[in-house]
Formats: sequence, C-alpha cells, structure tokens
Amino acid sequence: MKSFIAPLMAAFAFAASSGGANAQISDDVVKIGVLTDMSSLYADATGKGSLTAVQMAVADYGGKVKGKPVEVISADHQNKPDVGVSIARNWYDNDKVDAIFDVPTSSVALPISALTREKNRININSGGGTSDLTGPACSPNTVHWTYDTYALSNVAGKAMLKRGEDTWFFITADYAFGMALERDAANVVKENGGKVLGDVRHPLNNSDFSSFLLQAQSSKAKVIGLANAGGDASNALKQAAEFGITQTGQKMIALLLQITDVRSLGIKATQGLIATDSFYWDTNDETRAFSKRFNDKVGHMPTGIQAGLYSATMHYLKAIEAIGTDEAPKVMAQMRATPINDFFTSNGKIRIDGRMVHDMYLFEVKKPEESKGQWDLYKLLATVPGDEAFRPLDKGNCPLVAKTN
Repeated sequence: MKSFIAPLMAAFAFAASSGGANAQISDDVVKIGVLTDMSSLYADATGKGSLTAVQMAVADYGGKVKGKPVEVISADHQNKPDVGVSIARNWYDNDKVDAIFDVPTSSVALPISALTREKNRININSGGGTSDLTGPACSPNTVHWTYDTYALSNVAGKAMLKRGEDTWFFITADYAFGMALERDAANVVKENGGKVLGDVRHPLNNSDFSSFLLQAQSSKAKVIGLANAGGDASNALKQAAEFGITQTGQKMIALLLQITDVRSLGIKATQGLIATDSFYWDTNDETRAFSKRFNDKVGHMPTGIQAGLYSATMHYLKAIEAIGTDEAPKVMAQMRATPINDFFTSNGKIRIDGRMVHDMYLFEVKKPEESKGQWDLYKLLATVPGDEAFRPLDKGNCPLVAKTN
C-alpha cells in the first residue's frame, strides 16, 4: 500500500506546483487595479491615460487568460499616501485584486509596494519615480517598469556636464520623489567633477515659483535643475520663461519632462530643453501604430508611463498564461525569467531588485521651425543602453541582492 500512496502523493504535489490547471487562477478571475492620479498634477501623464493603456492591453490580449476573464478596476489616490494605502488594502482584502499597476507619486508608491509584499500580491509601478523602490525599499513583489530618478539624473546630468555646465542649483518638490531626484542628480554632478551651489524646496502641487526661481537665479549656477514633475515642472518652466531666466545664460533642465508637459507649455517656450524619457511616439512604425490608437481614445499621444503600462500588462498576462496561475511568487519568477520584446523595448529584463532594465533616450525639444506637427516635439540626441542608464545592481543597497550573493 505504501508503495502506491507515495508516488500518488508525489504526483499530486507535482500537479499543485506545475501551474498548468485553469483552477489555479484564483477566484476564476484575474483582477488588475490601476491606482493613479485622476485629478491633480500628474493626471495628464498618468490618470485616465494609464487606465486606458491597461484596458487596451487586456482587450488586445483577448480579455481572458487561461480561459479566465481579466477585470480592470481603477481609483484616484489623490497623491495622498493614506488614501492610496486604504484603497489598496481594500482591493487586496475585499476585492481580491491580484496586481496593482501605475501608482505615480513616490510617497504613495513606497507604502503600496510595502503593502503588496505584506499581502503577497504584485505591484507593477510605472508612474512613481524614486529609485528607492529598487534600492533600500526593494521588494520581491514589485517591478519598477518605466523610469526612475537614477536614470533620469544619470542620462541628462552627464550630457549637461559634458557640455561644461558644471555648477547646479536645484528647485525640488518637497516629498519622496523630489528628494530622490535631487539626490541622484547631485551625485551625478559631483561624481563628474561638478558642484552643487544650493537647493530650495517647494510644496507639492505648487502654483507660484517666483521666490524659488529668484534664489536659483541669484546663485549664478550654470544649470537650474527642476527636481519635480507634472504641473509643478510646467509651472516652474512657464514662470522661468516669463522672468527671462535663460536669456541671462543660465540653462534650465526639467529632470522629468513628459511629452504632455511640452505640448501644454508649447514648443516656443520649451525649445532647446533637454529631456530624458523611456519612450517617444515617433520612434518607429510600432511606436507610431500604438500611439495613434492611444491618441484616438485619449486625445493625446502617450507618455512613457502610459506606454510602459501597456507593455507591463502584456508581460504580466503572458506570464500567467505560461504557468497557468496568478499566484504572485510564480508569476514574478516567470516575468523575471522572460525577456521583454515589444514596441516599448527590445530585450528588456527584470532584475532581482525589481528594476526593468531597458534603453533610455536623451531628447532635445525642437525649435518651432523644425516641428512638422503638434506632437512633433523631440529630436533624438542619444540612445543610452539600459545597463548604462540605470543604477548598477550592486550599488542600490537592495537587500534582495545581498541574499543572492
């Protein structure tokens, strides 16, 4: 009898771990929650466009995975950590959400990543920027998909320094993202022989930058670095143009500049600005095809964050399809084991720290006479391979890396 039971139990154990059965899709549905900024300073770069990108990917996949429906829900975290965590906790505990996507605003992204680890679900972050997500706060349950503060600073900062622009003053958003962006940019400046002459902090979602700009101007720094994003970056750039700051010889750099920001400000006001991004709609036939479909639905070309969400959703669904389960650790292992090849990136890879490594691009905003249409805004200066753009794996102080060594 024992000789019969032992192989039978082994067979059951193999079946349970192999992930091949449809029954391993929990609750007979794969549920994705898009947690984003629907109403404030990041709404254009993320918001409804982020939700649409995820919905497009699900529809293009066929609306099902392993025969089970894929459901997408969404909420506005209002850029408030307590609101975001409350929504996420309810999604995980009561709505049985399998994965939370997007999460712009680093002060919200960090606790959502921690909660996701506690609940053993999956968080694919596209909108949040802090490189701490793959550094001290790294998690086996979080993937940082699109960009981070290290890559933004590394690509644009080095380009400016090579041109001799070696003294900097930072205008920084006073929360996790701004702090991380200034920190990473300041490190690039110092490591490449430059000097940081000062910094000033401003509240999130600020409207008046006059005092901050005057402090930056009086520093006589060659470069005024904006360590902020969305509406804050737009407001600062707009007011800098009104004050004629660049006409005195100082350079402005928005370390995170979205194509929607450039379109909103206008090419005349932003011409010559350096921008680092993960995606541009007019790169090739594939990017143009996706972007046209997106534009038809949303009314503007996709930001890198939004394009990244389509890519991430597809990769997530393919992982579930491949292993037959939406169990978080197995899906994460499959995503890490599978290269990403789509319109967003070629040969992208997910490291043990959660960083999805892919090429980044250095752009310059075109002059008005160079632009051939309302979204013809960038000219490519350089393509930076992912391994050069993103922080080296052993430099981020991620505890998961130490465990693998």
